[in-house]
Amino acid sequence: MKLRLFLGLGLLLACPATAVAQCQLCAQDAAGGAAATRKSETPLRVDIETQLDFSRVAVGAMGGAVELDPASGARRLSGAIVDLGGFPVTGVVTVRGEPGAEVRVILPATVDLEGDHGRSARVTGLVTNLAPAPRLGADGRLQFRFGGRLQIAGIDDGDYRGRIPVTVEYQ
Repeated sequence: MKLRLFLGLGLLLACPATAVAQCQLCAQDAAGGAAATRKSETPLRVDIETQLDFSRVAVGAMGGAVELDPASGARRLSGAIVDLGGFPVTGVVTVRGEPGAEVRVILPATVDLEGDHGRSARVTGLVTNLAPAPRLGADGRLQFRFGGRLQIAGIDDGDYRGRIPVTVEYQ
């Protein structure tokens, strides 16, 4: 089996490191201003604590996939993929906002990554370890992990990078 080296993958996350969600409970009044339905809504702040990193693998001619589980941090390999060691890391995000508020976290369905010499790989199946209907704690914080599935074609060896937009909105 001919193997090609796929070096460490570090995904840069979120739009800017700090993002503010728009008020989802606001309506335009007759004068054209926003009339908030909540008295004191604190803007949301999203901080990326740890970048998603699938670590180092070798890719055979048939390609394969690497999955990272956000709850356990376990890495699973499938297809013509060989583990070359290293330390895979799930992404960690901290959200700050109004204490006790319910929020919605949105991750994209797919993210295309760019590698050396115009090659590409794709991350799919992004998932978090959040419970349904997540809420900010009494301190206004919510921290969660996320992982996903990196799909690599056999001819696409290299070091891949990209951005995963993490969007958080008040419910």
